[in-house]
Amino acid sequence: MKKTFKLHIEGKNPDRVLEAIKHEVRKYVKRERNKALPQGVDYWTFDCKFGLTEADAEVVALSDITRRMDAVAAAGGDVFYVEILAAYGFRKPREDFGSEADNELIED
Repeated sequence: MKKTFKLHIEGKNPDRVLEAIKHEVRKYVKRERNKALPQGVDYWTFDCKFGLTEADAEVVALSDITRRMDAVAAAGGDVFYVEILAAYGFRKPREDFGSEADNELIED
């Protein structure tokens, strides 16, 4: 999803428009997470950008997008740009915690 959203639409309450935008973003993320994972992929992750324009967009975490939307609305902004792209996630193997020296300390 790469989209520029308008907060002020004639005849609509800006608060309701903001809630509709948040709903659309959540719906997109849910739809992408429900897609079948390709062979060898552990989970879906999301590459996200947020800014007032596409050129100003900076990389952010998925969890920060709604907070940034609220901040733009509170500051009286008219538009903002959101980019959310689904990506493959791979889990890292755990470190081996059982070395010989560690086991001796535990047994004493």
